[in-house]
Amino acid sequence: MINIFKVVSFLEGVSYLLLMFLGMPYKYLESLGNDPIYVKMFGMPHGILFVAYIVLAFLLKPVFKWSIKEFGIVCLLSLLPFGTFFVGKYLKKDVA
Repeated sequence: MINIFKVVSFLEGVSYLLLMFLGMPYKYLESLGNDPIYVKMFGMPHGILFVAYIVLAFLLKPVFKWSIKEFGIVCLLSLLPFGTFFVGKYLKKDVA
């Protein structure tokens, strides 16, 4: 299950970056045409991956015996751009 979580965390991070740096400018910048197509294209996959990330974090919490603080850090990383890319490094410390 840890490998699934690593893959989901990576994909969630990529989808978040695509949404923030491609979808949002195309939707809100007049020079790019005010086209919401990329937000629609990246929004749903990002939402699904975000929910999967949080559910997997809840499932892994007892496996790794995360404290509330550690669990909070893992959840907080999902809200920060580039944050989920650091989860893999964080988990390597727990696995070792």
